[in-house]
Amino acid sequence: MDLTTVREVCDARRRTAWQPGDAWLAGGTHLFSEPDPGLRRLWDLGPMGWPPLTATDQGLEIAATCTVGELLAFATADGGHWPRARALIAQCCAAFSSSFKVWNTATVGGNVCLALPAAPMVSLAAALGGVCLLRGPAGRSRRLPVHRFVTGPGRTALRPGELLRSVTLPADALHGHTAFRRAALRPHGRSAVLVTGVLDPRRGGCAITVTAATPRPVRLAFPRLPTADGLRRAVHRAVPPAMIVDDVHGAPRWRRHLTAHLAEEVRSELSAGR
Repeated sequence: MDLTTVREVCDARRRTAWQPGDAWLAGGTHLFSEPDPGLRRLWDLGPMGWPPLTATDQGLEIAATCTVGELLAFATADGGHWPRARALIAQCCAAFSSSFKVWNTATVGGNVCLALPAAPMVSLAAALGGVCLLRGPAGRSRRLPVHRFVTGPGRTALRPGELLRSVTLPADALHGHTAFRRAALRPHGRSAVLVTGVLDPRRGGCAITVTAATPRPVRLAFPRLPTADGLRRAVHRAVPPAMIVDDVHGAPRWRRHLTAHLAEEVRSELSAGR
Protein backbone atom coordinates (compact mmCIF):
# COMPACT_ATOMS: atom_id res chain seq x y z
CA MET A 1 0.00 0.00 0.00
CA ASP A 2 1.27 3.48 -0.85
CA LEU A 3 1.46 6.04 1.93
CA THR A 4 0.17 8.91 -0.16
CA THR A 5 -0.02 11.39 2.73
CA VAL A 6 3.64 10.99 3.77
CA ARG A 7 5.73 13.92 2.60
CA GLU A 8 9.09 13.09 4.15
CA VAL A 9 11.15 10.14 5.41
CA CYS A 10 13.90 11.27 7.78
CA ASP A 11 16.95 9.74 9.41
CA ALA A 12 16.07 9.23 13.08
CA ARG A 13 19.64 10.16 14.08
CA ARG A 14 18.89 13.72 12.97
CA ARG A 15 15.42 14.12 14.35
CA THR A 16 14.02 17.55 15.08
CA ALA A 17 10.97 18.55 17.08
CA TRP A 18 8.16 16.00 17.07
CA GLN A 19 5.10 17.16 15.16
CA PRO A 20 1.53 15.91 14.70
CA GLY A 21 1.57 13.36 11.88
CA ASP A 22 5.03 12.00 12.77
CA ALA A 23 5.63 8.27 13.27
CA TRP A 24 8.58 5.97 13.83
CA LEU A 25 9.52 3.62 10.98
CA ALA A 26 11.18 0.31 11.84
CA GLY A 27 10.07 -2.74 9.83
CA GLY A 28 6.99 -0.90 8.58
CA THR A 29 4.87 -4.03 8.09
CA HIS A 30 1.91 -2.44 9.86
CA LEU A 31 2.48 1.10 8.57
CA PHE A 32 2.27 -0.18 5.01
CA SER A 33 -0.69 -2.52 5.62
CA GLU A 34 -3.43 -0.16 6.77
CA PRO A 35 -4.35 3.39 5.73
CA ASP A 36 -3.47 6.19 8.14
CA PRO A 37 -4.45 9.51 6.61
CA GLY A 38 -2.87 11.40 9.50
CA LEU A 39 0.71 10.39 8.64
CA ARG A 40 2.92 13.18 7.32
CA ARG A 41 6.50 12.30 8.26
CA LEU A 42 8.34 9.05 9.06
CA TRP A 43 11.46 8.82 11.21
CA ASP A 44 13.51 5.86 9.99
CA LEU A 45 15.12 3.93 12.87
CA GLY A 46 17.20 1.71 10.57
CA PRO A 47 20.26 4.02 10.53
CA MET A 48 20.45 3.92 14.34
CA GLY A 49 22.48 0.72 14.00
CA TRP A 50 21.32 -0.85 17.27
CA PRO A 51 22.62 -4.42 17.83
CA PRO A 52 19.58 -6.72 17.52
CA LEU A 53 20.39 -8.77 20.62
CA THR A 54 22.75 -8.15 23.52
CA ALA A 55 23.24 -10.85 26.17
CA THR A 56 24.68 -9.82 29.53
CA ASP A 57 24.68 -11.09 33.12
CA GLN A 58 21.56 -8.97 33.66
CA GLY A 59 19.62 -10.67 30.88
CA LEU A 60 18.86 -10.28 27.18
CA GLU A 61 18.35 -6.85 25.64
CA ILE A 62 16.26 -6.97 22.46
CA ALA A 63 16.53 -3.84 20.34
CA ALA A 64 13.27 -2.39 19.10
CA THR A 65 14.63 -2.82 15.56
CA CYS A 66 15.42 -6.53 16.04
CA THR A 67 13.36 -8.50 13.54
CA VAL A 68 11.25 -11.46 14.53
CA GLY A 69 13.44 -13.56 12.22
CA GLU A 70 16.58 -12.53 14.07
CA LEU A 71 14.99 -13.32 17.43
CA LEU A 72 13.78 -16.71 16.17
CA ALA A 73 17.25 -17.54 14.83
CA PHE A 74 18.70 -16.81 18.27
CA ALA A 75 16.04 -18.93 19.97
CA THR A 76 16.53 -21.96 17.72
CA ALA A 77 20.35 -21.90 17.47
CA ASP A 78 22.15 -24.97 18.81
CA GLY A 79 23.54 -24.64 22.33
CA GLY A 80 23.64 -21.35 24.16
CA HIS A 81 22.26 -20.04 27.41
CA TRP A 82 18.70 -20.23 28.72
CA PRO A 83 17.38 -23.28 26.82
CA ARG A 84 13.92 -23.17 28.46
CA ALA A 85 13.46 -19.45 27.86
CA ARG A 86 14.68 -19.82 24.29
CA ALA A 87 12.05 -22.51 23.72
CA LEU A 88 9.38 -20.06 24.91
CA ILE A 89 10.82 -17.34 22.67
CA ALA A 90 10.62 -19.68 19.66
CA GLN A 91 7.02 -20.62 20.48
CA CYS A 92 5.98 -16.97 20.68
CA CYS A 93 7.75 -16.17 17.40
CA ALA A 94 5.87 -19.05 15.77
CA ALA A 95 2.58 -17.61 17.06
CA PHE A 96 2.67 -14.92 14.35
CA SER A 97 -0.21 -15.44 11.92
CA SER A 98 2.00 -14.38 9.02
CA SER A 99 4.66 -15.61 6.62
CA PHE A 100 8.41 -15.88 7.00
CA LYS A 101 8.67 -12.79 4.78
CA VAL A 102 6.92 -10.77 7.46
CA TRP A 103 9.07 -12.37 10.18
CA ASN A 104 12.19 -11.10 8.42
CA THR A 105 10.86 -7.54 8.20
CA ALA A 106 8.59 -7.02 11.20
CA THR A 107 10.37 -5.88 14.35
CA VAL A 108 9.97 -6.79 17.99
CA GLY A 109 9.52 -3.14 18.93
CA GLY A 110 6.92 -2.57 16.25
CA ASN A 111 4.87 -5.53 17.42
CA VAL A 112 5.05 -4.42 21.04
CA CYS A 113 4.07 -0.83 20.18
CA LEU A 114 1.24 -2.04 17.94
CA ALA A 115 -0.20 -3.46 21.18
CA LEU A 116 -2.78 -5.77 19.65
CA PRO A 117 -4.25 -8.30 22.11
CA ALA A 118 -2.73 -11.15 20.09
CA ALA A 119 0.67 -9.48 19.56
CA PRO A 120 3.05 -12.41 20.23
CA MET A 121 6.01 -10.20 21.18
CA VAL A 122 3.85 -8.63 23.88
CA SER A 123 3.05 -12.15 25.09
CA LEU A 124 6.73 -13.06 25.14
CA ALA A 125 7.96 -9.91 26.85
CA ALA A 126 5.20 -9.90 29.46
CA ALA A 127 5.73 -13.60 30.21
CA LEU A 128 9.44 -13.13 30.92
CA GLY A 129 9.04 -9.92 32.90
CA GLY A 130 10.36 -7.74 30.10
CA VAL A 131 11.15 -4.10 30.80
CA CYS A 132 10.86 -1.38 28.14
CA LEU A 133 13.54 1.28 27.78
CA LEU A 134 11.79 4.42 26.55
CA ARG A 135 13.56 7.51 25.25
CA GLY A 136 11.94 10.92 25.04
CA PRO A 137 12.62 13.71 22.54
CA ALA A 138 14.78 15.57 25.09
CA GLY A 139 17.02 12.55 25.56
CA ARG A 140 15.48 11.49 28.86
CA SER A 141 14.98 7.78 29.47
CA ARG A 142 12.58 5.83 31.62
CA ARG A 143 11.81 2.15 32.15
CA LEU A 144 8.44 0.47 32.31
CA PRO A 145 7.43 -3.21 32.57
CA VAL A 146 5.85 -4.46 29.37
CA HIS A 147 2.63 -5.50 31.12
CA ARG A 148 2.21 -1.85 32.16
CA PHE A 149 3.46 -0.41 28.87
CA VAL A 150 0.57 -1.94 26.92
CA THR A 151 -2.61 -0.34 28.24
CA GLY A 152 -5.23 -1.59 25.76
CA PRO A 153 -5.83 -2.56 22.12
CA GLY A 154 -3.51 -0.33 20.10
CA ARG A 155 -2.71 1.77 23.18
CA THR A 156 0.57 2.13 25.02
CA ALA A 157 2.16 4.38 27.63
CA LEU A 158 4.29 6.13 25.00
CA ARG A 159 4.28 9.91 25.24
CA PRO A 160 4.41 12.19 22.17
CA GLY A 161 7.81 11.87 20.50
CA GLU A 162 8.90 9.04 22.79
CA LEU A 163 10.30 5.86 21.30
CA LEU A 164 10.83 2.29 22.45
CA ARG A 165 14.59 1.68 22.39
CA SER A 166 14.64 -1.92 23.64
CA VAL A 167 13.03 -4.59 25.76
CA THR A 168 15.20 -6.34 28.34
CA LEU A 169 14.31 -9.83 29.56
CA PRO A 170 15.81 -10.24 33.05
CA ALA A 171 18.22 -13.08 33.78
CA ASP A 172 16.13 -14.53 36.62
CA ALA A 173 13.21 -15.16 34.27
CA LEU A 174 15.47 -16.50 31.53
CA HIS A 175 16.80 -19.16 33.92
CA GLY A 176 13.28 -20.25 34.92
CA HIS A 177 11.14 -23.20 33.93
CA THR A 178 8.65 -22.15 31.25
CA ALA A 179 5.37 -23.41 29.79
CA PHE A 180 3.31 -22.24 26.82
CA ARG A 181 -0.25 -22.85 25.69
CA ARG A 182 -2.07 -21.26 22.78
CA ALA A 183 -5.45 -21.66 21.09
CA ALA A 184 -6.77 -20.28 17.82
CA LEU A 185 -9.73 -21.00 15.57
CA ARG A 186 -7.42 -22.42 12.92
CA PRO A 187 -3.87 -23.85 13.07
CA HIS A 188 -2.10 -20.76 11.74
CA GLY A 189 -4.71 -18.19 12.72
CA ARG A 190 -4.44 -15.27 15.10
CA SER A 191 -4.19 -16.31 18.74
CA ALA A 192 -7.51 -16.31 20.60
CA VAL A 193 -5.92 -17.25 23.94
CA LEU A 194 -2.25 -17.40 24.86
CA VAL A 195 -1.10 -18.38 28.35
CA THR A 196 2.49 -18.62 29.52
CA GLY A 197 4.10 -19.55 32.79
CA VAL A 198 7.54 -19.03 34.31
CA LEU A 199 8.70 -20.72 37.51
CA ASP A 200 11.81 -19.51 39.34
CA PRO A 201 13.61 -22.76 40.31
CA ARG A 202 15.64 -21.05 43.03
CA ARG A 203 13.07 -18.91 44.82
CA GLY A 204 9.95 -20.87 43.87
CA GLY A 205 8.05 -17.82 42.63
CA CYS A 206 5.73 -18.23 39.68
CA ALA A 207 4.14 -15.92 37.09
CA ILE A 208 1.21 -16.87 34.86
CA THR A 209 0.54 -14.41 32.03
CA VAL A 210 -2.61 -14.20 29.91
CA THR A 211 -2.69 -12.45 26.54
CA ALA A 212 -4.74 -12.54 23.31
CA ALA A 213 -7.99 -13.17 25.23
CA THR A 214 -7.55 -9.88 27.10
CA PRO A 215 -7.12 -6.31 25.79
CA ARG A 216 -3.83 -5.97 27.67
CA PRO A 217 -1.46 -8.47 29.31
CA VAL A 218 -2.65 -9.87 32.63
CA ARG A 219 0.28 -11.08 34.73
CA LEU A 220 -0.45 -13.07 37.88
CA ALA A 221 2.51 -13.35 40.26
CA PHE A 222 2.61 -15.94 43.05
CA PRO A 223 5.25 -16.37 45.80
CA ARG A 224 5.13 -20.11 45.06
CA LEU A 225 3.40 -22.36 42.55
CA PRO A 226 -0.34 -22.11 43.28
CA THR A 227 -2.76 -24.98 43.69
CA ALA A 228 -5.23 -25.69 40.91
CA ASP A 229 -8.04 -24.13 42.93
CA GLY A 230 -5.93 -21.12 43.89
CA LEU A 231 -4.98 -20.48 40.28
CA ARG A 232 -8.55 -20.85 39.03
CA ARG A 233 -9.81 -18.32 41.55
CA ALA A 234 -6.97 -15.90 40.73
CA VAL A 235 -7.67 -16.15 36.99
CA HIS A 236 -11.40 -15.58 37.45
CA ARG A 237 -10.75 -12.52 39.62
CA ALA A 238 -8.16 -11.02 37.26
CA VAL A 239 -10.02 -11.83 34.04
CA PRO A 240 -13.75 -11.10 34.57
CA PRO A 241 -16.19 -11.65 31.67
CA ALA A 242 -16.22 -7.92 30.82
CA MET A 243 -12.48 -8.01 30.19
CA ILE A 244 -12.52 -10.71 27.51
CA VAL A 245 -11.88 -9.58 23.93
CA ASP A 246 -14.92 -9.97 21.67
CA ASP A 247 -13.99 -10.21 17.99
CA VAL A 248 -14.08 -12.60 15.03
CA HIS A 249 -11.18 -14.66 16.41
CA GLY A 250 -13.22 -16.27 19.19
CA ALA A 251 -16.37 -15.98 21.27
CA PRO A 252 -15.84 -14.42 24.73
CA ARG A 253 -17.29 -17.37 26.70
CA TRP A 254 -15.07 -19.80 24.81
CA ARG A 255 -12.04 -17.60 25.35
CA ARG A 256 -12.67 -17.22 29.08
CA HIS A 257 -13.16 -20.94 29.50
CA LEU A 258 -9.93 -21.66 27.61
CA THR A 259 -8.05 -19.06 29.62
CA ALA A 260 -8.70 -20.94 32.85
CA HIS A 261 -8.21 -24.34 31.19
CA LEU A 262 -4.88 -23.45 29.59
CA ALA A 263 -3.67 -21.71 32.74
CA GLU A 264 -4.18 -25.00 34.62
CA GLU A 265 -2.27 -26.88 31.91
CA VAL A 266 0.57 -24.41 32.29
CA ARG A 267 0.51 -24.79 36.07
CA SER A 268 0.54 -28.59 35.79
CA GLU A 269 3.49 -28.55 33.42
CA LEU A 270 5.48 -26.25 35.67
CA SER A 271 4.65 -28.46 38.66
CA ALA A 272 5.81 -31.59 36.84
CA GLY A 273 9.06 -29.92 35.77
CA ARG A 274 10.18 -28.78 39.21
